[in-house]
Amino acid sequence: MIAIRKFLLNPMQFVIAACLAAMLVLVFGNVVLRYAFNTGIPVSDELSRLLFVWMVFLGAAVTLFEQAHLGVDTLVRRLSRKGRIVCFALSNLLMLYTTWLVFSGTWQQFGINLGMTTPVMGISQAWFFVPVLIFTALAAAWFCLSLLRSLSGRMSDDELIGVRESEEDFDITQMPPGDARPR
Repeated sequence: MIAIRKFLLNPMQFVIAACLAAMLVLVFGNVVLRYAFNTGIPVSDELSRLLFVWMVFLGAAVTLFEQAHLGVDTLVRRLSRKGRIVCFALSNLLMLYTTWLVFSGTWQQFGINLGMTTPVMGISQAWFFVPVLIFTALAAAWFCLSLLRSLSGRMSDDELIGVRESEEDFDITQMPPGDARPR
């Protein structure tokens, strides 16, 4: 997990923060320019929308890798280890199938929109679909790796649950310094 964090998650989190900062500057700057000087930044809306799409799907990938999605684990916690493995495998297979559906639909939309350009920036509309393709590729790899780990018995019982019922279920004193995510 340390290698994944260093080479994949940290750069993705940096890109997410850069997208958020750029969106803030673009939108706030555009508002100030419109009200104070009766002008604006023409690309502000389109670029902010594009950055938002990138931020959301990269954030979803980071959340998936950190297993920080919220869910209900009441039933799974009551199962034996074998039952947890079965539930984990079934849920990962379903998520892998859903990921494939999202990927195939997005790939079709990517092809359809490749020749279309945005009205103001003049870039291909396909750029709005690239982060979804990246997310689905990363998610598919994650689900396959998780399936292999679970079926080979290399996952702890807590990892087999894979969701958090509540953000309040963790002890804040157990977090390493500088880490704001629940453990």
